[in-house]
Amino acid sequence: MLSAGTNMAAALRTAGVLLRERLVYGSSRAGQPWRCQSGTAAAAAATTEKAHRAKSAEPQVQPEKSRKPKTGILMLNMGGPETLGEVHDFLLRLFLDRDLMTLPIQNKLAPFIAKRRTPKIQEQYRRIGGGSPIKMWTCKQGEGMVKLLDELSPDTAPHKYYIGFRYVHPLTEEAIEEMERDGLERAIAFTQYPQYSCSTTGSSLNAIYRYYNEVGKKPTMKWSTIDRWPTHPLLIQVVNRGDPYPQEVGATVHKVMERLGYSNPYRLVWQSKVGPVPWLGPQTDEAIKGLCERGRKNILLVPIAFTSDHIETLYELDIEYSQVLAKECGVENIRRAESLNGNPLFSKALADLVHSHIQSNKLCSKQLTLSCPLCVNPVCRETKSFFTSQQL
Repeated sequence: MLSAGTNMAAALRTAGVLLRERLVYGSSRAGQPWRCQSGTAAAAAATTEKAHRAKSAEPQVQPEKSRKPKTGILMLNMGGPETLGEVHDFLLRLFLDRDLMTLPIQNKLAPFIAKRRTPKIQEQYRRIGGGSPIKMWTCKQGEGMVKLLDELSPDTAPHKYYIGFRYVHPLTEEAIEEMERDGLERAIAFTQYPQYSCSTTGSSLNAIYRYYNEVGKKPTMKWSTIDRWPTHPLLIQVVNRGDPYPQEVGATVHKVMERLGYSNPYRLVWQSKVGPVPWLGPQTDEAIKGLCERGRKNILLVPIAFTSDHIETLYELDIEYSQVLAKECGVENIRRAESLNGNPLFSKALADLVHSHIQSNKLCSKQLTLSCPLCVNPVCRETKSFFTSQQL
């Protein structure tokens, strides 16, 4: 069973208002959480973010680089709290993100929801070691990627990776500021969501556009983006607007199973249905129960839309489904496919993707130039224009 999900979904599910999906297949152990500075006070997060960045943003130091970087690769993701103390601010930023969701009186409702959800989500992070390992894994992936890129593409070297998270530090805006200070010639916005969704990759790209629009300056470096990889759960309303996420997840599943020679029966399932509104289905928990009732007692969970471990794999799949639900349903054997994490082969894949992008001399994919037919976000058009108007 294949379960599709996005790190964004993790955030929402984590927050209890979530969007996401996945492939069903097992389990692995959580790594030790990283330590980092706590974020700004949640109550003032929306209004003091710039001041906080100016005071506490730390350079993403890569000691092995003795020369000035020429090409920067901004690794975009939602991020995750590294300590229990960061959970509240993480949730607050998430619920304030209008690219992810629109809520009535959002500026007032978001702080209320974040405060209410914090204790429950803190307990989930406590169960997996006290924080998310996503920054640690992103750093390891980035280190391996740029080392290989310097060999693959000496003309654009030295390469330096930067981490740009949406809801925890280092924030996307902080990373851009560092990239500008480094005096890069070229910047590549590299989404770490393999399949494109307006609420994940779209939100991160919008953050880049908003940064330059708010500071009132043009970038000193030439931008391009890897907005989707060649080939998270969503509300039906999002899909109906034309979001390509479901079809891209389905295409990924097809290619994986084709490579495996369709050696086992499989199903694509989705997760984190919350509330009475329509969601993509079938849901992962319902699928596990249904398979078990039909005599399928051995299940492999494959999170097809994640590039590293985080709350959704370490808590939801490994604990909620592989331990609690499996015991209730009488599953005899359930495992989760190991996440890519620090696998050297995955770092090579990342380097190959960036190298191909550099060689293509393209600003973005053709898909990015097409707005969702029923798009309701006016910023999306400006973001697309920002990237398509760059001159390499």
